[in-house]
Amino acid sequence: MLIRIIYVSEAVGPQTSTMTQSILEKAQAWNKAHDITGVLCQGQGVFLQALEGERRAVTDLYSRIHADQRHTNVEILHCESIIQRRYKNWSMAHVSLSDIDPETRIDWPEFDPYGITGLLVMARIDDLLAAGTVIQSPAA
Repeated sequence: MLIRIIYVSEAVGPQTSTMTQSILEKAQAWNKAHDITGVLCQGQGVFLQALEGERRAVTDLYSRIHADQRHTNVEILHCESIIQRRYKNWSMAHVSLSDIDPETRIDWPEFDPYGITGLLVMARIDDLLAAGTVIQSPAA
């Protein structure tokens, strides 16, 4: 059974390019090996991530993510069974949330992922994918 989860978390420290690169390299390798697809939106002190794949694989990955000390206040916003993948083109796409670029800026509190439904967050992720610069690695 395929599922999709969306979670949000807050960075513990600065979201440096070195940290981001480390996350993406590990995510892309793990995700390819476990047939997981998704997108990571990161910046402005937050992580928004959608993950798709077989239920056991996604659950195992989320457990690893939840234990990662680089972020806190990890909260699942949405979980659903799916028939097909929404983010099938990426083992892990990445959208940098710029506090300067109006296309990828998250204006707080107007957009508070902790306070709205997961479906609205997913729509915002889709908007960010369409408007932002996606750094991607093709899905295996």
